[in-house]
Amino acid sequence: MTYFSYRTQPSNRLKIPKMPIPLFNSIASWLLKKRYHQIELFLKYPSDVQNEVLRQLIDFSEGTMLGRQYGFEDINKYEDFANRVPIVSYEEVAGLIERTRKGEQNLFWPTAIKWFAKSSGTTNAKSKFIPVSTEALEDCHYKSGKDLLCLYLNNNENSQLFMGKSLRLGGSKELYEDNGTFFGDLSAILIDNMPLWAEYSSTPSNKVSLMSEWESKLEAIIEESIRENVTSLVGVPSWMLVLLNDVIEKTGKTHLFEIWENLEVYFHGGVSFAPYKEQYRKLLPRKNFNYYETYNASEGFFAIQDRNNSQDLLLMLDYGIFYEFIPMNSSGKEERAIPLWEVELGVNYAIVITTNGGLWRYKIGDTVRFMSKDPYRIRITGRTKHHINAFGEELIIENAEEALKQICQKTNAEIMDYTAAPVFMDGREKGTHEWIIEFRKQPTDIAYFTEFLDNALKSLNSDYEAKRYNNITLRMPKVHVARPNLFHDWLKSKNKLGGQHKIPRLSNERGYIEELLKMNMES
Repeated sequence: MTYFSYRTQPSNRLKIPKMPIPLFNSIASWLLKKRYHQIELFLKYPSDVQNEVLRQLIDFSEGTMLGRQYGFEDINKYEDFANRVPIVSYEEVAGLIERTRKGEQNLFWPTAIKWFAKSSGTTNAKSKFIPVSTEALEDCHYKSGKDLLCLYLNNNENSQLFMGKSLRLGGSKELYEDNGTFFGDLSAILIDNMPLWAEYSSTPSNKVSLMSEWESKLEAIIEESIRENVTSLVGVPSWMLVLLNDVIEKTGKTHLFEIWENLEVYFHGGVSFAPYKEQYRKLLPRKNFNYYETYNASEGFFAIQDRNNSQDLLLMLDYGIFYEFIPMNSSGKEERAIPLWEVELGVNYAIVITTNGGLWRYKIGDTVRFMSKDPYRIRITGRTKHHINAFGEELIIENAEEALKQICQKTNAEIMDYTAAPVFMDGREKGTHEWIIEFRKQPTDIAYFTEFLDNALKSLNSDYEAKRYNNITLRMPKVHVARPNLFHDWLKSKNKLGGQHKIPRLSNERGYIEELLKMNMES
């Protein structure tokens, strides 16, 4: 069976002329729903589909430099692949990627790669350049966009999504040419190659979407979008919230349905939605309004929420990505990845991917937990490097987000952004965690807020609770209230404003928090 096919040349996308919106809505809905029958194939035969994906990736890449180095032509099963090809981080493949950026081809992928997504999944100064092949564009990124709509429409048969437009908010900047190749935000690459039908059904225009200066771009987006019949929102929750609050302020309305009456769904991803959920409910006060989460990155598109009102994401198995998983409880042991068919429920795993963009057994840096195996549904639990484990407490993003969600419900506080880091032991002084939080609505009693945070973390994380017992290792956490726009100004100082740039929530080092505390004191 063949689940996807590779092309040596980009396909000619259908150029759809302008047509009456009701007709466009009917045609688009019909085409997208047809895809659901293909999705049912990997739901029914997940292991077969994943094995076929790996087989096609290996066969297609036999003649590359890596293919010859690892003897792809002799690999006949997963075990051969796992034994021959090493698991790698970005630093270990950066040299090959840089050679390709300078014009060398056929190193790790057989078709020419001319686009590179400049990744800023963290605010680290060092940038990553992720190769984006034609196959990755067509069979992963664009396919996933259609599948997101397909799954949503399958669950909401009365949807009028295509009767209006989708308000998209990316971090796009123009693409920059370097030695005949191009680099920039993934969203810029996607927009640059987008089919006409997608632009026709979206707002703002490509010209505005690709503006570099963030504040001017927000103003331009508002000017264009408030005149449109917006039926859906697409973007990272933290940055979308900034835009939507600006829309409310500019129009003088009390909620978004007074501006866009037919708004029905928000497609979000990139950061956890938990700290922002209540603020969105105030802006979108309809019980039947839908929220759909996605899991995508510069390296590929991985999972989509496939049911209304669910926190679980369906792992998409036919995008030209082969998945492996490293149990996070295997620290100190030999690092061993397992294939999809060996995963267990409830275990925290680091993801390893092999992709149609030429990444081979690549550690993406994210962690997930499987919530079901029939079908394979996951929840994102954090980053392998974004956690606090200075004292053996193993505090992960999932713990932090849930604790803050509970506190906000209890205290009616609203959080904009936050970060946390350890305060290391000094002599006989015990360690602690230091938080800096920017509130939209500040709690009346920070001491009570801090105590609740501590208790919530204890209830969610037994390692944290053990270290806090009688202050054996950890003291009560310290919480600083950030001045308004602190995180915005910090990102701006690093030229990292925009929808694809994220605040590092948890860190084992104090670099981020020291800079933020200094800026907070200087105001």
